[in-house]
Amino acid sequence: MQKIRTGLGQDSHRFLPEDSTKPCIIGGCIFEDEPGLSADSDGDVIFHAICNAISSVTHVSILGGVAIDLCHKDGITDSQVYLEKALETLGRQKIEHIALALEAKRPRLQKRIPEIRKKVAEVIGLDISQVGITATSGDGLTDFGLGEGIQCLCILTTVESY
Repeated sequence: MQKIRTGLGQDSHRFLPEDSTKPCIIGGCIFEDEPGLSADSDGDVIFHAICNAISSVTHVSILGGVAIDLCHKDGITDSQVYLEKALETLGRQKIEHIALALEAKRPRLQKRIPEIRKKVAEVIGLDISQVGITATSGDGLTDFGLGEGIQCLCILTTVESY
């Protein structure tokens, strides 16, 4: 018998001013020519959205609980560490597939999607075929489409075998 669960997560952050020295990190990949994202952490919207999707499956608050403690008490701002903590909460559940949808006018993401898919798969311990990513500019209809920030939606599927 198998128990299948679906998690939904979302995250978004605004860009810092252009003269910011904080790096822009998306899916664990650095985007050199963009300012960083406004957040206590590195602001990695992909890793944060995955954390939130895992939280919706496990009912354990990662970004609202664990990550706050890691950031404020221990000074850890690397979102990969938060994601690794989220993965520990899955117990016997195994992630089978992750779908990520990004909305951002900038940076131009399309050429970097294979690299991001590879990094996400490596961090989570999946085959790259289990990670899907789409990106849109949103045609300027939202703040993200206007280039003011980045939004990521995540749907993941887990399977628990008995």
